[in-house]
Amino acid sequence: MIREISSKSYWTDEDGYLMNIEDWDEIWAQELAKDEEIELTPEHWQVINALHSFFVSYSLVPPIRIFKEETGVSPRRIYELFPSGPIKGACRMAGLPKPKGCI
Repeated sequence: MIREISSKSYWTDEDGYLMNIEDWDEIWAQELAKDEEIELTPEHWQVINALHSFFVSYSLVPPIRIFKEETGVSPRRIYELFPSGPIKGACRMAGLPKPKGCI
């Protein structure tokens, strides 16, 4: 699927996850935040940027137990920041692909 944002095309899978991490930018994250009615704060960006960096370094979506180590934010707080959850909300905004085995 293709999602057009500010005259840029983003290729996504059927669940709205980016197909290519290199396509990620802040515009992508801001647009998804609007979709979820979230106003991104520095704490949101801390999580988004940490997740993005982790994936770029390891080609892996961090397991939930690793989120705190990588982001410096507790899993409970991540759920408060991203009500749709760490995978659907935070990982999608960070441009990460949908993890295998994720429903």
